[in-house]
Amino acid sequence: MTAPAVPRVVLYTRDACHLCEDARAVVVRVCEDAGVAWREVDIDSAPGLRDRYGEYVPVLEVDGIQQGFWRVDGARLARLLA
Repeated sequence: MTAPAVPRVVLYTRDACHLCEDARAVVVRVCEDAGVAWREVDIDSAPGLRDRYGEYVPVLEVDGIQQGFWRVDGARLARLLA
């Protein structure tokens, strides 16, 4: 049995965040088009994440490197995944 693929894209979000909803829609579309695994992490589920990201959500990481916050640029994300 093979281990599940580690997601290349991580989107840090929180509940009741309209920017997070917008970012999620972009990530879903771009990752689906690229065939890339992604996951979403609620920063309020861990105090360390809440302290780290605070009001900067959503935060986008690709391959473990933070690529931006607040807004996700779909074209840029697609280039990073190419």
